[in-house]
Amino acid sequence: MWRATVLTIFPEMFPGPLGASLAGTALAAGIWSLEARDIRAAATDRHRTVDDTPAGGGPGMVMKADVLAKALDAVPHDTRPRLLMSPRGRPLTQRRASELAYGKGVVVLCARFEGVDERLIAARGLEEVSLGDFVLSGGEIPALALLDACVRLLAGVMGKEASAVEESFADGLLEYPQYTRPPVFEGEAIPEVLTSGDH
Repeated sequence: MWRATVLTIFPEMFPGPLGASLAGTALAAGIWSLEARDIRAAATDRHRTVDDTPAGGGPGMVMKADVLAKALDAVPHDTRPRLLMSPRGRPLTQRRASELAYGKGVVVLCARFEGVDERLIAARGLEEVSLGDFVLSGGEIPALALLDACVRLLAGVMGKEASAVEESFADGLLEYPQYTRPPVFEGEAIPEVLTSGDH
């Protein structure tokens, strides 16, 4: 079984959309599992503090290395890659999603605020992953996207295994345009080559 562990201060955001459609059906069938862990459970003070002011000054707050380390270390140690959703990370590609899907699963850390204490990233060997050159409120939405990209590639999730082979980016290129009935829509017909019967 492919296993996903997500560390977040908003565990209620999971499974979210991953509980519906193909991913949700596969989750219910036991093809993959999802555990959302609350980072605040690793905090030691009565306010369950996970962040503090940036060293050297500046706006916002930074997630604390000691709390995050405790949260990560509480996840049973195995060979799953430990990922940090971060706009400065390596862009997620179809190839990387495929590599992750063919592994044992992932441990995903969802950052918030201004980010994570740099010392934690180095100390726990986190792989930073980005969805693109833009900033969101936190790592939860990117984590959902990453998990969806992986889960749909697991054996038994999609109806036809060929769907994953012939889609966009499978060979580094975008997928060809798609058409379906009706044969003519607002005066535009399906290209004749696609209605010839010669696959």
